[in-house]
Amino acid sequence: MNFQKARDRMVETQLVTRGIHDPRVLDAMRKVPRHLFVDEALAAQAYADHPLPIGEKQTISQPYIVALMTEALGLEGHEKVLELGTGSGYQTAVLAELADRVFTIERIPSLLHRAREVLNSLGYRNVVYRVGDGTLGWPEEAPFDAILVSAGAPRVPQPLVDQLSMGGRLVLPMGDRLSQELILVERVPEGIRKTTLGGCRFVDLVGKWGWEE
Repeated sequence: MNFQKARDRMVETQLVTRGIHDPRVLDAMRKVPRHLFVDEALAAQAYADHPLPIGEKQTISQPYIVALMTEALGLEGHEKVLELGTGSGYQTAVLAELADRVFTIERIPSLLHRAREVLNSLGYRNVVYRVGDGTLGWPEEAPFDAILVSAGAPRVPQPLVDQLSMGGRLVLPMGDRLSQELILVERVPEGIRKTTLGGCRFVDLVGKWGWEE
């Protein structure tokens, strides 16, 4: 299978046609080898328009959702980004292509270990890893210019708002455990401003400010 052609086709048919237009995001999606972030048996499906299982009852999000959430952050290259839910590491790689530094938190050690191995093998040196409760953020590294949450939350975790820099952007799925809306939260002088980006469905965000395990 020609994976580069598969990536190019994915970008043109799944992203561009649905309104993803940030050239930096599109370039990152063309570059990052998504098939390396799933089991070898699923590699041929890696560029299809749907999520895939990655073990531990977790998933790798469909390419369009990854691109949509990433584009909403408006990254220019100088940012310090916090990611909640490392999972396979694919979203982490896309962020690492677009930001200066990425701090990523995963609550399941085995997933973080595998993601770190893949990311290291691909040469990403601007990623810092932590096992823990992502809903608490990473206070000693705050503030963050952008925060991306890769799991569905019942509310916006207050620690994440507190750790967002002025003018910073937070993207997360919010709703019940069956379906959510993608929400963009922007920190502005008046407080926070929320924008809905569309419907989605994610695994649960587990933690003090998320769902109980």
